[in-house]
Amino acid sequence: MFRHLTMALAFTLGLTLPLMAQDSDNRNKNFDIQSAVGDLHVGSDADARKAGLPLYPGARLKTEGRDQDKNQANLSILTDAFGMKLVVAKYESDDAPAKIVDFYRDKLKKYGKVLECHSKKHGGDVEAREDSKDSNESKELKCDENSGPVTELKVGTEDNQHVVAVEPNDAGKGSTFALVYLHTHGKRGDI
Repeated sequence: MFRHLTMALAFTLGLTLPLMAQDSDNRNKNFDIQSAVGDLHVGSDADARKAGLPLYPGARLKTEGRDQDKNQANLSILTDAFGMKLVVAKYESDDAPAKIVDFYRDKLKKYGKVLECHSKKHGGDVEAREDSKDSNESKELKCDENSGPVTELKVGTEDNQHVVAVEPNDAGKGSTFALVYLHTHGKRGDI
């Protein structure tokens, strides 16, 4: 069943994302579908609050670069059989990575034990898996890689996680960071 839902998601996104892209001023617009089968939300309305975290003081939404429209994403899919919510927001700050890491390490504690990993680039290993038929418990998060300039703070389980990835700017001054919230469920639960 999970494979069919994944194909349906890919098909739905394949139809909706080009429709959203037709509008040249697509920023801050959302695409919503509500039906008897389920609900879909695709938008660039992501921010720190929707990721379940406060915004680091003085941080700015990342707006530089060719892919500036890809710096925020808010995706929700809710059906009777499957649900997923993914929020990603990228920011920049004039402060050093260590200050941002310390700030978010403290803020993430409300969600559980904070795991610190190091990777070569943002988003190295945020993943979710299908609910196990043998277990009702989610798998703990882990570090797949533990070397590199990006510090990732993770808390939660594979099906309900918060991740903060912080790296130094290319110019050597300041930092960029991403706030990620991912929540999935199988045949039960709310998102």
